[in-house]
Amino acid sequence: MAPTFALRALPEPAGDTPLGTAVAPTGVFGPPPVMDAGPADVNAWPEPAAPAEHAPAPGADAPAPGAPASATTPHQYQHQYQHPDPDPADPGLDESGPKPTPTPARGFDAVAEAVLGEDPRTAAGEAGAVLLAEPLARVNDAVKEGRIEEAAALAERTVADASGVLGPEHPEVLRARELTAYIAYLAGDPLRSFGVSLGLARIRRRAGDAAAAYGDVQSAATAWRAVRDPEQGLRLGRDLIDLWAELAAEDGPAAADIEQLESARARMGRLAERARDATPPPPS
Repeated sequence: MAPTFALRALPEPAGDTPLGTAVAPTGVFGPPPVMDAGPADVNAWPEPAAPAEHAPAPGADAPAPGAPASATTPHQYQHQYQHPDPDPADPGLDESGPKPTPTPARGFDAVAEAVLGEDPRTAAGEAGAVLLAEPLARVNDAVKEGRIEEAAALAERTVADASGVLGPEHPEVLRARELTAYIAYLAGDPLRSFGVSLGLARIRRRAGDAAAAYGDVQSAATAWRAVRDPEQGLRLGRDLIDLWAELAAEDGPAAADIEQLESARARMGRLAERARDATPPPPS
């Protein structure tokens, strides 16, 4: 029950003071306000939820890999935040304009999608894909279940066996090597992940596949961001940016995504500063 307050009569105006004239306060105040919150306004617009963390841009430092399996499954590369639908009443919305083209998944994002996608044993493909279907399915299952060390061993064995049968640069072998780079990153070995990814990028560039080469450059950049030692990061970064700049100078997705290369160059500047700060001063 709401509290009850006694009503007081208003004081009479002093003398012949006309109504509406300012007078000195009397010190008598009305009842205190009710402090309990009232019922929620069902018509109020809800506060927007904070977006989930997105994958870092290639110029930013990435979190160190090798976290527990529950935190390093391929789901970490799937962006969870959903942008709200545009308001049809918004005059700035132009339905007649061209629809934006979604950016295809590249690098480890694409590898993660493949791991979470169709079972290789049921997917139709050429002879090489059929040959690798069973071992790759076992690798994917181990990754999805968080058995990263087992997945790494299975992937290495699969690549070695397939290379002997199909050749080291067969397209299916290259895809299997992408998986080994991804698993190495999950296992906390960014150096191996970087080396495999950059090697794949060079092979695919020689073959004239600019899109696949740029995807491998993106994977190498993800692994590079996880390298914490500034001197080591500078050495790896020079190799990465040299190849990246060559791709950006040609026709292909790297040329259309030049801001990513600039972000990587900015990280090189930060690494150089950290390396200078870590160098002890010469003895006096």
